[in-house]
Amino acid sequence: MNAHASPTPAHEIDPTGATPVMQQFFEMKARQPDALIFFRMGDFYELFFDDAYKAAAALGISQTFRGTHNGQPIPMAGVPQHAAEAYLSKLIRLGFKVAVCEQMEDPAEAKKRGSKAVVRRDIVRVVTPGTLTEDGLLDARGANRLAAVALRAGQAAVASVELSTGEVEVFAVAKEGVAPILAALAPSETLVADRLLSDDSLSQTLRICGGLVQPMPSALSEPQASETRVKRLYGVETLDGFGGLSPAEIGALGLIAAHLEMTQAGRLPALRAPRRAADADVMAIDPATRSSLEIDRTQSGDRNGSLLAAIDRTVTAGGARMLASRLARPLLDVAAIDQRLDAVEWFVEHRQLRQRLREVLKGAGDMARALSRLALGRGGPRDLGCIRDTLKVGERLAGMAGGSPDPLSPPPYELEHVFKALTPSLHEGLSQFLATLEQGLGPDLPALARDGGFVASGVRPELDQARNLRDDSRKVIAALESQLALESGVPLKIRHNGVLGYFVEATAGKADPLFQPPLNATFIHRQTLANQVRFTTVELADLDARIAQAAERALAMEVAAFEDWREQARMLADAVQIASEALARLDVASSLAEWAEDAGAVRPIVDTSLAFDARAARHPVVEAAVKRAGEPYTPNDCRLDASGETGARLSIVTGPNMAGKSTFLRQNALLAILAQSGCYVPAASFRLGVVDRLFSRVGAGDDLARGRSTFMMEMVETAAILTQAGARSLVILDEIGRGTATYDGLAIAWACAEALHDVNMSRALFATHYHELATLETRMAFVSNLSLRAKEWNGDLVFLHEAAPGPADRSYGVQVAKLAGVPAPVVVRAREVLDRLESKDQSPAKLDDLPLFAMSQAVAATSMTAPAKAAPSAVETSLSDLDIDGMSPREALEALYRLKGLLRA
Repeated sequence: MNAHASPTPAHEIDPTGATPVMQQFFEMKARQPDALIFFRMGDFYELFFDDAYKAAAALGISQTFRGTHNGQPIPMAGVPQHAAEAYLSKLIRLGFKVAVCEQMEDPAEAKKRGSKAVVRRDIVRVVTPGTLTEDGLLDARGANRLAAVALRAGQAAVASVELSTGEVEVFAVAKEGVAPILAALAPSETLVADRLLSDDSLSQTLRICGGLVQPMPSALSEPQASETRVKRLYGVETLDGFGGLSPAEIGALGLIAAHLEMTQAGRLPALRAPRRAADADVMAIDPATRSSLEIDRTQSGDRNGSLLAAIDRTVTAGGARMLASRLARPLLDVAAIDQRLDAVEWFVEHRQLRQRLREVLKGAGDMARALSRLALGRGGPRDLGCIRDTLKVGERLAGMAGGSPDPLSPPPYELEHVFKALTPSLHEGLSQFLATLEQGLGPDLPALARDGGFVASGVRPELDQARNLRDDSRKVIAALESQLALESGVPLKIRHNGVLGYFVEATAGKADPLFQPPLNATFIHRQTLANQVRFTTVELADLDARIAQAAERALAMEVAAFEDWREQARMLADAVQIASEALARLDVASSLAEWAEDAGAVRPIVDTSLAFDARAARHPVVEAAVKRAGEPYTPNDCRLDASGETGARLSIVTGPNMAGKSTFLRQNALLAILAQSGCYVPAASFRLGVVDRLFSRVGAGDDLARGRSTFMMEMVETAAILTQAGARSLVILDEIGRGTATYDGLAIAWACAEALHDVNMSRALFATHYHELATLETRMAFVSNLSLRAKEWNGDLVFLHEAAPGPADRSYGVQVAKLAGVPAPVVVRAREVLDRLESKDQSPAKLDDLPLFAMSQAVAATSMTAPAKAAPSAVETSLSDLDIDGMSPREALEALYRLKGLLRA
């Protein structure tokens, strides 16, 4: 997605002759020419010139003019500072980049340099989709990743950073492996060296998977320059501690480092060391497969209706993000999968403890994102409070698990490490920091440190003294007001504003005595308004200065305390991030156990075989929808084996439309994803040999932008499967060849089935309406037939949703057309044509003598919505003439033969 164009043509503005404020704007614009400049002026962020036109059009705000530049009015649009976050969010979603230019000093400080001095301003950050950290701009339950793609000597690398949590990953992949990794990461923004955009296949991958694509100068991905920037980002002298990073990996990380340096205005985020992975570490799922299986989003882009929504029982934001990440990237390591399953099983067995833990978990905040904001200088006291409260929740959870009533069943490996990470006493620095926050933070925490009032009393004596002076002085103000009113005999009030400070105010009608001796020696006139007159006194002026100084000193000490704690949090970033990840792991394991219990799911057996054996399995999303409707779900078996030892390698799946073939196919693909993600599966039992690549060709769609028809897209996706699938792959294909002529389609489907069986040797489910493919069961060694059953009952078609061995006896297409509401004359004619076709002895290819389009005049002349009765046929006429009740058995038999003869005529 690219930023929207200005409604008026962009043009160069000559900065010559600009006012001092406009000179500042031009300087910022020169530094960030492709960004909208949010230029802070008091309580507003203003946008000027072309930025104003673009923002006004995108945000639906007023575009006005203010002042002139070189004789022309200056276009301007603005948004209030207090509502800026909402406007920023909208601009980022529309694909804009925004540079935030803040006032770096108080206007009073600028005035000290002279009456015409301009407040100093600077860009404090550049906001792009992949660099958001504010809660209001992020989906709490979804990751927001910035990715980068680099290519060096034929080796590709994809790096990603979740800036709001500090998670960094880097993947060394083959060039064709970029698409599955990007599809799994689903970045909001992807950086790529501009020279790579000339590669058509990579450009297409970025367009589909990369969010906002941000071209970068190719020099930024050069290994030597990239290495320098990555070292600077992490504050290290060498990258050896990160493992043997390849030049491509360093190039991808270097692009991210360069982007962060530019957008964060020199502030270093709290990043974890890069977690390295290869394309052999996770199940490869290409973008088309991911879309068709609706893993985390439906094909319409909605979360509801996806696999993730169906199984998500997490109670923390971090847990929700981790669950989504696991489903997006199922593991290949059997031992790692079993560790996850062990944790889920332990919570299934310890139901009461699980429920108590989940109640406590609900009190955990998003500690990782709070830490990130603090490290980047955007956080406030509430973020410190989030870390304090969440560490206390973790400490409580660890204590609950340590007191588990079942010593014979201690927590498994993964949970044991989780509980250790949540015990602050095992990390001295973290324990001390928690104690500091518990003692130092007060009960009411503002969003910003400059609002003050967040440091608890009794922590810093000098702060308490300043506060007492400030608060006691306010009491003195009240006493002074009473004294002055008594001495003068004039009803008056002591008030305060930002210009005059404290002043004495009396109504205009009562103020005359204050101008007369002896009171005029005490009351010094300051200001006369329409209805009030304002004065000061020597005592009040002195008190005003003391109060102002006390308030300023108190706020300065609170801000200093905040900065001290913020720096401590940054120094303890690794320990805080580990604790945050531990909470997420605990949430995921317990929530999956909760879902397993609700859904009647079982622990899968995942091994290194080539088997796929599902017994009484269900589709988790469809089953949930069916249950909500109060209807039962029909479970099904599926047995495949790429080796052919325990089952067929390829199953041909037939049956009528709407019988559930596509659901059956998707169901089995989702079982593999769940199992290798470390989840229980909805089945009576499930054994899976690890799947390295998952392919799904289900559903149809065209690509008008690239001039590709539905059939062309089908063939492109099928070609990718046939060239990449192997013995460890799982392939589900639905209706291959349906988009072309019957015999072309049959030939293609036949050849694809043979290739999957003989060449790819993959575990595959092949759904088709070409019943001729059923003969492959007798022609090939490892092919079986499955069919989704349906029955006709009293003229209606009943779908049983049951997968049974053997091919379907027929397709029931005409019955399905009737169910779909096809007009009755068309259905009648279709039955007639079908009967004629099925009665022919010759090949169905010889259709010359069939009047397929020769509808009777009576039918053709009637309305589709009000069909007329067709003229009776010879058979019908003869049948109506029969006296059935008066016929002997012999006469009835002769009549039947006569009627049959009329049919053949």
